[in-house]
Amino acid sequence: MSHSVERTVITPPGRLNLPPWREIWNAREVAVRLAQRDIIVRYRQTVFGITWVILQPLVTAGIFTIVFGVIAGLPTDGTPTFVFALAGTLAWNLFNGALGRAASSMVGNQALVQKVFFPRMLVPISSLASIVVDFVVAFSLLVVLLFVFGISPGWEVLLLPVWILLILMLGLGIGLAAAAYMVKYRDVGYVLPWFMQIVMYASPLAYSLAAVPDNLRWLFEANPVTWFLEVFRWSVLETPAPATWQIVALCVSAPLVLLLGTLVFQKNEREFADYI
Repeated sequence: MSHSVERTVITPPGRLNLPPWREIWNAREVAVRLAQRDIIVRYRQTVFGITWVILQPLVTAGIFTIVFGVIAGLPTDGTPTFVFALAGTLAWNLFNGALGRAASSMVGNQALVQKVFFPRMLVPISSLASIVVDFVVAFSLLVVLLFVFGISPGWEVLLLPVWILLILMLGLGIGLAAAAYMVKYRDVGYVLPWFMQIVMYASPLAYSLAAVPDNLRWLFEANPVTWFLEVFRWSVLETPAPATWQIVALCVSAPLVLLLGTLVFQKNEREFADYI
């Protein structure tokens, strides 16, 4: 009687060292379980739960309205300052949350990484689930305010899922690279929040790009955060359309950043267990 022997051939990584997509797909249940755990911890095991998810952008937008709208008197493209600031805050929170959760995901799940073998990329990918849920909950508040202020989005609102996807890709790409280096250098966990705070204040989050002086406009226009803030508000609030090159730059840079972040993550993946 002959017996067939199953063989597993281990090949060296290719030149680009792309992720093992088949392994990631076969282990997708791990990502689902991790995502479920994050969402449960986020909502079930907290005192405020959904209230905090809504209250946080609400208070932030309120402060921005007082500082930039009432005190500084900066323009908001004819949109009520509070609604303008809230839309920008939601887009920023989506990006910043995806980046931050992905960056800290490997260190935060170090016990799991040490004991169980699975494609490590599933850890930062699964962290996006709770971010998306938070965004959907907070976005419902913005929808209510659109009705209150009588703002009716045009056909541009159909592009909103595209911008959301690009924002997540941009945040995840940077987060993957940060996660790879945070395993080795814990200083990344201290520097990254500080750096992101600087980027937030260097972006037209609560005021129109038209308020920026001409001699500084190029700095803001070269900021990728400006690109997705402009297209997000264009779709939701029907503010003036951003420059075509900014839309093209966002559509090209987001997948490119995700690819580069993936390559950095893959390059350092084999060393994770040693450093963690």
